[in-house]
Amino acid sequence: MNEAGTSLGKGKRKTTAPTGIRAFFKGGRDSSQPTIKACLQSKDKWQNIDMAIALWFYDACIPINAVNSPFFQKAIDQIASMGHGYKAPSYHSLRVTLLRDAKKDVQLVVDSFRNTWAETGCTIMGDGWKDSRQRPLINFLVYCPKGISFIKSIDASDIVTNAENLCNLFVEIVEMVGSKNVVHLVTDNASNYKAAGTLLNERYPTICWSPCAAHCINLILKDIGEMGTVKSLVSLASTVTVFVYNHKYVLNWLRKTDGWKEIIRPGETRFATTFIALKSLHDHKDSLQALVTSGDYKKFLKMNKGKEVKQIVLDDRFWNNCLITVRIMGPIIRLLRVCDTDERPSLGYVYEGMFRAITGIKKLFRNSERLYKPYIDIINDRWDRMLRKNLHTTAYFLNPAFQYDTATFSTHPEITNGLLDYIESKVDWCSEENLTKEIGMYREREGSFGRKLAILTSKKDRPENWWKLFGCDAPNLQKLAIWVLSQTASSSGCERNWSVFERIHTKKRNRLEHQRLNDLVYVHYNLRLQYRHNQQKRSYDPVDYESIDKTEFWVVEEEQEGELDYEELEEELEEPPIHGQCSNSEQLEDDEDEAEDVDLETFQRRNFFNDEDDDWH
Repeated sequence: MNEAGTSLGKGKRKTTAPTGIRAFFKGGRDSSQPTIKACLQSKDKWQNIDMAIALWFYDACIPINAVNSPFFQKAIDQIASMGHGYKAPSYHSLRVTLLRDAKKDVQLVVDSFRNTWAETGCTIMGDGWKDSRQRPLINFLVYCPKGISFIKSIDASDIVTNAENLCNLFVEIVEMVGSKNVVHLVTDNASNYKAAGTLLNERYPTICWSPCAAHCINLILKDIGEMGTVKSLVSLASTVTVFVYNHKYVLNWLRKTDGWKEIIRPGETRFATTFIALKSLHDHKDSLQALVTSGDYKKFLKMNKGKEVKQIVLDDRFWNNCLITVRIMGPIIRLLRVCDTDERPSLGYVYEGMFRAITGIKKLFRNSERLYKPYIDIINDRWDRMLRKNLHTTAYFLNPAFQYDTATFSTHPEITNGLLDYIESKVDWCSEENLTKEIGMYREREGSFGRKLAILTSKKDRPENWWKLFGCDAPNLQKLAIWVLSQTASSSGCERNWSVFERIHTKKRNRLEHQRLNDLVYVHYNLRLQYRHNQQKRSYDPVDYESIDKTEFWVVEEEQEGELDYEELEEELEEPPIHGQCSNSEQLEDDEDEAEDVDLETFQRRNFFNDEDDDWH
């Protein structure tokens, strides 16, 4: 056995350590023991080395959290292994030569995903933005269950972004990925993208186009936030929050109360944060009421704003409406969390999730159509115009978690028709007759689908993995199910990638030519992707707070956990059965108990108040 631990014995296979980029992912940080020479160095020597690194950080204005990069300690270890006399790479090398070599190595990592694309199919995600020089850029990424790969960024400055030109760009990316590997194209819902998706479908009949599900849900939140009653409620909540944070004495008084946490304030682009802010304010109800009734607050009653804030904080109708409003949004935001993730395929949950969100809102209003109708109409309008696609009904039908839940599975003709339409228009690799026979086997639980283990694990396994194990008796339907259920419903990975561009392409560096910008982002994003794939994953929350409780709209502390499994995913969608059905009387009793702490009558009367009602303001 040699020093490297490589066996050289006769008949034994020689192993070599990984080289190139892959060597930096193996085992995370270097766990090797320091050398004897390092251990014998004085504390002053260690201090000098630390100070040299620190001064470099300070002089170059490098963010301190750069030390958390998985490659930081690796770089230090490699420098130490070279010994005395090593010279750092030059500006030109980092900018040109090493960047080119790093891109080649990363390209090998991305190419290793191609086997997965061929096995499970993939989704191309595209989204556009403008950089600090107002150049229109379009990002393209590829999603598969193994992860997301950044493929290309296109500078569309010299391109008229009409449907035909966008379609040509999509065709270029499709050919790069392989047209036989692409199942789904997800983009923005802008009219030119929608028309380009239609043109692409004409050229590649087997590829589906759909708008981003997370974007659709965000637009639902936006539309509800613009309702008169909701807007006036948010305005009152904003008045309280702004007053608290604009007066140091008030803020310090509140911060001294037990268990105080800062009030969350709405973000400019995340529509969900409006409702998160309402819930956060409701969590502070007792502290705020204690403040405005204390003797310390009397001096603020000389101010008109101070009087207005006290009136709002002591108004029970305000707090009741806050609670009802955030509970209305709870099911929608839980669905947003499920759709807006890149760590697991989400396409198989959109159809069921939307109906469960609708049912949750109806339940909150005790099926009073006059109360729930304004909200349901907004949801249905967006759903009908944007997300009611054959692809989503097919994914719903093929998801065993829903198919084998006889109490809640919907038998609406739309689902069967959507499945058959998808097969007739998108499947060209087997006969429709064979597929229809296998659909009957799957639905009637015949063959391998009738195994006890298949039924028991239908809600525990990820659906695409379930089909790999139990779909052997229906190979054609198995292939279709794996291809559909392995896809994402959102292009959120593109939007999260804009932050990468912004870090690399700052105002001081806005002359960076697009090709080099593209290369830097290509290397950076795919390095992060590969590192995340090799490390233990944590639960991912796409909205701007730590987590949401299953039954209510709570903000909780983040727990360091592994990747969400199927049971956790089910909890995100857990609501009463769809289409207003209840499995037993106990469910009905639970529904009544859950709504006891809100006053629907007050909320109903408030809906008919004029916004200028003096009693309210």
